[in-house]
Amino acid sequence: MNRILSGALLAATLAFGACTTTAPPTRPAAWAPPEAIVAPSSFAGVHGLAIDGKGRLLAGSVVGNTLWEVDRQSGAARVLVKGPEGQADDIAVGPKGELAWTNYLMGALRMRDSDTAPMRVVAKDLPGLNSLDFDRRNGKLYASQVFLGDALWEIDPAGQKPPRLIKKDMGGFNGFEVGPDGMLYGPLWFKGQVVKIDPANGAMTVIADGFKIPAAANLDGKGSLWVVDARSGELVRVDLASGRKTVAKQLKPSLDNLAIAPEGTIYVSNMADNSVEAFNPATGELRLLTSGKLAVPAGLKIDGNDLWVADIFGFRQVDATTGAVRDIFRMQRDPELEYPFAVGLSATHFALTSWFTGTVQLVDRKTLKTTGMLHGLKAPVDAIPMADGSVIYAEIATGSVTRASGPKFESRQVLASGLGGPVQMILGRDGALYVTEAAGKLTRIPLDASAPLRPVAEGLAMPEGVAQTPWGSFIVAETAARRLVEIDPVGGSRRTVADNLPIGLEPGPGMPPPYVPTGVAVGSDGTIYMTADRNNALYRIRPQR
Repeated sequence: MNRILSGALLAATLAFGACTTTAPPTRPAAWAPPEAIVAPSSFAGVHGLAIDGKGRLLAGSVVGNTLWEVDRQSGAARVLVKGPEGQADDIAVGPKGELAWTNYLMGALRMRDSDTAPMRVVAKDLPGLNSLDFDRRNGKLYASQVFLGDALWEIDPAGQKPPRLIKKDMGGFNGFEVGPDGMLYGPLWFKGQVVKIDPANGAMTVIADGFKIPAAANLDGKGSLWVVDARSGELVRVDLASGRKTVAKQLKPSLDNLAIAPEGTIYVSNMADNSVEAFNPATGELRLLTSGKLAVPAGLKIDGNDLWVADIFGFRQVDATTGAVRDIFRMQRDPELEYPFAVGLSATHFALTSWFTGTVQLVDRKTLKTTGMLHGLKAPVDAIPMADGSVIYAEIATGSVTRASGPKFESRQVLASGLGGPVQMILGRDGALYVTEAAGKLTRIPLDASAPLRPVAEGLAMPEGVAQTPWGSFIVAETAARRLVEIDPVGGSRRTVADNLPIGLEPGPGMPPPYVPTGVAVGSDGTIYMTADRNNALYRIRPQR
């Protein structure tokens, strides 16, 4: 009897007992090829938009570290600038055809004078560098910091002079545009206003207010300023002379940016749907160019026929049979959601974890109300809500796993330390915790301290998602090798389930090596489900017996 099978039988016996009346599924002889139950899509969250001198529609992705070109007729998208240099929160086109974009997570601004010219960094060390635009009269370049900073700068396009501070503490001057008068027109994300700023002295004038979360604004050259509201999903026309607002089109929340073509078409991006839509203000016609059902699928859990997906710009429920996707939360629409990279599951709660914001959010499964928030954690990568009301979380920055309990989760017990980059966790059928480590391990951690930590498998290639099969083995995503493997829980031997998979999205500089974790879940019949961060799909792999 081979080691995987013997180990699986042992684990199954521990889990189900010797007298169970319904036997678990047996270990399959092989696996069917992966099938996409949620189709792939472009981008990895789509943000800034621009139309260049060639008429190309350009779109930026921060998480995907790429700058894309989108065909304005067919919606077909292709990568124009690869990662990590292509990371773009916003894009601007200069008077001579120069292209500039903000590397938001790197705090840098890059430019190139043409498609064939070399890229250059013209500003750096500005965390949260978000929006930018050129003054087309004289080539001056302006950029703002939002979320990781709150400031407006003039940037030297040659990169020879240090940035000039124009104004600080504005309230989040997001997607703005330079008008023909040299003034900067844009929204204040945190104040619900649209304003005009004089770059010479920072003088700011409110044009309109009463927005929920205005994310970006563009001028149409006809006396109107067009604004997208991220929370309400509204595309709003603002009359510059009077400040009067008119909702031109109701779209979905999580809107991020817009661009207006010379003929008047307004293109709008939605980060939660990887979508770009074209709106004709003259006719009111709305046309979908491209979209996806998932934005950046990461952590994954299964309960019955329900797949729960931490989608970074949303939290989604997916029907495991049909692939139908339902929104639970969306960024901006639901203010407590904080870019979830992982999801933990108990009978009563979800735990949504974000290393980017250092948070774990606990949500009641019945009411979908937030029952607890853990803030200030050091790059938490996964969390499991426990039946006793405590929560176990893993921090990659400290290499530890901790149980938080009591009022406001103030009581902390370190269950394991010195781990080589914990990534994803599950509770095993034997009651122990199993954790993947970026350093190449699958590790068993007993919750009752009855035994020391034990490596189940070593030498794995950047293991991330982990799940246990009904017959007791473990399925692990080896993202550096782009494969799924099955691991014997006793001997550690393994076999490949599937390879050449679209997983293992590379991080930009300064990001944690696991970056977007590949989620893995196994159904009660042994079917494997996997998220794919390279193409935003969700795959099913059926056992063959």
